[in-house]
Amino acid sequence: MQEKYDLEELTELVQTKQFRKLRSILMEMNEVDIAEFLDELGPEETVLVFRLLPKEQAAEVFTELEDSDDQERLINALSDKELREVLDELYLDDTVDVIEDMPANVVSRILRNSDPASRSQINQLLNYPKDSAGSIMTTEYVFLHPDATVEESFARIRKEGMDKETIYTCYVTENRVLLGVVTVRRMLLSTYETRIGDIMETNVLSVNTHEDKEDVAQLFSKYDLSAIPVVDGEDRLVGIITFDDAMDVIEEETTEDFEKMAAILPSDKPYLKTGVFETWRSRIPWLLLLMLSATFSGMIITHFESVLASCVVLTSFITMLSGTGGNSGSQSSVAVIRALSLGEVEFSDMLAVVWKEVRVALLCGLCLGGANFGKMMLVDRLLMGNAEVTIQVALVVCTTLVLTVLCAKIVGCTLPMAAEKIGIDPAVMAAPFITTIVDALSLLIYFAIASQVLGI
Repeated sequence: MQEKYDLEELTELVQTKQFRKLRSILMEMNEVDIAEFLDELGPEETVLVFRLLPKEQAAEVFTELEDSDDQERLINALSDKELREVLDELYLDDTVDVIEDMPANVVSRILRNSDPASRSQINQLLNYPKDSAGSIMTTEYVFLHPDATVEESFARIRKEGMDKETIYTCYVTENRVLLGVVTVRRMLLSTYETRIGDIMETNVLSVNTHEDKEDVAQLFSKYDLSAIPVVDGEDRLVGIITFDDAMDVIEEETTEDFEKMAAILPSDKPYLKTGVFETWRSRIPWLLLLMLSATFSGMIITHFESVLASCVVLTSFITMLSGTGGNSGSQSSVAVIRALSLGEVEFSDMLAVVWKEVRVALLCGLCLGGANFGKMMLVDRLLMGNAEVTIQVALVVCTTLVLTVLCAKIVGCTLPMAAEKIGIDPAVMAAPFITTIVDALSLLIYFAIASQVLGI
């Protein structure tokens, strides 16, 4: 069991230059914890501590660093020999992940210090579209021949498995064409003379190199996979995607969706590592757009000034109606966006989704309307003595509330589905955008009903 160490204690060892003691402690720590420790140090101290690590551990720590700036700083500080040692210990897909976030001069140095075979494979992986399965796969896997025996296959695994990303699942190929998979467990339970072709599983789930990486990541959750093979157009095995890479994709996509749902342009940097101006740039475009679109609400209120002047008490309920409508729309949009991302619904299910949300909206609206009617009569009229809150006014507000919730839920469920249909990320059609639309609709409904019921 790995021992937990206090970051302050480790920092003190760095400051007092007790590097021998620090190195012995670091060698016992988990790579993730070391990366978190390096994240707390200054640029010079980060390089100094990183050089204390054995090359195998250094490579693991390097991939766990969250900030690409820290990785770039280390690459620039390391000598060619040191960089080559780190690169030799990295899996190819991790190297590609690093390269994608680096400036051209750093990429050039990484490729220059990679061996020719690795350089060729790195360039091949970089050529795949950014959001494709090919961009996150690794070419380091164990493949076996169907005519090989279990004994021969174990010899091959022992010889080549050290540099492979996983050896638990082995892939059976002939002329590079994927025929099946066999697990080490199945091989261990078979005799040494058994042919791999006799014990392999031929019903193999695989993905194409150009398949969307988010769809691939969902397969891991759906089928409880640890790795999935990637094939080209001719069913030739070109790589595998492992569980850890799939989880990185899910985390990345989830973070991006949350940022879009909050009307923030996505960023790939940790919060505290993102500068003030960079944060401002990511937030201001949507805020400007939503501010300008919200002027429609102001125009509607201006247009119905005469209605408000005739019954001033209507003004006090505008905020409640807009807020309730926005919240109702947000509930529907979040539920539908989640269902779309998990593949539970698609555009062809639009009518079924709308019908469900309409029924939910009527139940919610009637419940909210009834509760609000009681509140207006008991609290606003009797307890607070507001004589302007008549039964007619309460009916206007509560009827508007029911219709606002109905419209909000219809808008909240249809916009994300329509967005995906035309190729826009559904997360964009989330809370801020829907709230702005619902605000305008609720005001139109409110004043239209008030004009008819109150005769003003």
